[in-house]
Amino acid sequence: MSSILAFDLGASSGRALLGRLTDGKIEVEELHRFPNDPVQAGDRLYWDILRLYHEIKQGLLKAKHRGIDLQSMGIDSWAVDFGFIGKNGELAGNPYHYRDRHTEEAMERVMAEIPAGVIFARTGIQFLPFNTIYQLYALKQAKSPVLQEGSRLLMIPDLLRYFLTGEMHNEFTNATTTQLYNPVTDDWDPELLRLLDLPRSWFGNVLKPGELAGRLQPSVCEELGVASIPVYAVAEHDTGSAVAAVPATEKSFAYLSCGTWSLMGTEVDKPVLHELAQKLNFTNEGGFGNTFRLLKNIMGLWILQECRREWEREGRSYSFPELVQLASNAKPLATFIDPDDDLFLPPGDMPARIAEYCRRTNQAEPDGVGEIVRCILESLALKYRYVFEMTERLSGQSFGGLHMVGGGIQNTLLCQWTANAIGKPVWAGPSEGSAIGNLAVQWIAQGAFADIWEARKAIRESFPVETYEPSDSELWVGAYKRFRTLTGLSD
Repeated sequence: MSSILAFDLGASSGRALLGRLTDGKIEVEELHRFPNDPVQAGDRLYWDILRLYHEIKQGLLKAKHRGIDLQSMGIDSWAVDFGFIGKNGELAGNPYHYRDRHTEEAMERVMAEIPAGVIFARTGIQFLPFNTIYQLYALKQAKSPVLQEGSRLLMIPDLLRYFLTGEMHNEFTNATTTQLYNPVTDDWDPELLRLLDLPRSWFGNVLKPGELAGRLQPSVCEELGVASIPVYAVAEHDTGSAVAAVPATEKSFAYLSCGTWSLMGTEVDKPVLHELAQKLNFTNEGGFGNTFRLLKNIMGLWILQECRREWEREGRSYSFPELVQLASNAKPLATFIDPDDDLFLPPGDMPARIAEYCRRTNQAEPDGVGEIVRCILESLALKYRYVFEMTERLSGQSFGGLHMVGGGIQNTLLCQWTANAIGKPVWAGPSEGSAIGNLAVQWIAQGAFADIWEARKAIRESFPVETYEPSDSELWVGAYKRFRTLTGLSD
């Protein structure tokens, strides 16, 4: 029995998932779960990176106290954010949260210096205001002391691996999200670095998922009383791990990794870099096995999470199942928002922003909690249909349905409404997609699976997948037409 550990860090919580492989079947157990709350300090919003490192050590200790003999571990997390290691080997400043406002107007200023077409042709990455490239530009404009002290840029999993192993490496799937990595040359793009005056020395060698990134260093082993186990570079962007866990049976498949963010797309062998992909603001992020994830970021359940936080601040506390029940009783297909409108990107009073969006688009404002939640979920389902169709168009494929993975699949209304919206079946599962993909890459690296397709077969046979068949097709076709008109989405 092989026991390995996956640390999966999401934008709101983290978990340590223990994986065991017995006769080709995967068993998982949640060993440790912890919150991942950003910290506001003055005008800045930070990640509490040292707390995350502490929680990783707690996960290792829990495995030790259970007498579990770990063969390896890996870490995956959200993308784009980073820390710098100084010349003395220590962390130079706390990493900013991607929702911090220091990048306001940075993307527009960069594109005033470098045409958007040049950036896309050299990176294939979707234009989002918090991409690493714009964070670095904003730090340079602010003359941040972090850049003066820092000598190596490490993405969040890179940084945590460094604390554990003492070795500094960048990992492929996360490196591609920076909008500074060239997928054609398979290296950091020298022309973009030159144009933005970013030292090449900041960016290290890039490991592919499945490569050994080091072992727990002696100081960690002594502190925790654990063995020096291997630490693998997995598909360290959590979406890359989630896609590795999609239990597809055919090479041509569409996926939706659903959580705080929703990421929808397909897996391709080469990046899609033509003008239409740029116009539709799709992205080509690195995947396992030298593949690319042709996908689009969608705001996801962040809007609902922020609504819930706002209601809690007002003294009204709802569980997510309660919110789903209220939504199921609300009037259907009444009010729509574009989940990706800039209005919904920063933290804050989302119910008020939804009302503002409705006034701006001459719609009646949702009345009460149930109508607000229904508006969010139905709008997400309709946006999924748009991105699903554009994915088919860009990839030249036709998909028979949609694989949904991630924590969002626990929202059965969203799964059903997504099937209704796309008019095709939705296959939902597994819910812990990122952590399971993390485990799968470690097992492939160790030879327990021959390749990703053998791993996906094991995942399909080890975890339940719920099928949602479309219904109320005529109503949803009409709703989609209204949604397209209201949101101004182009063909």
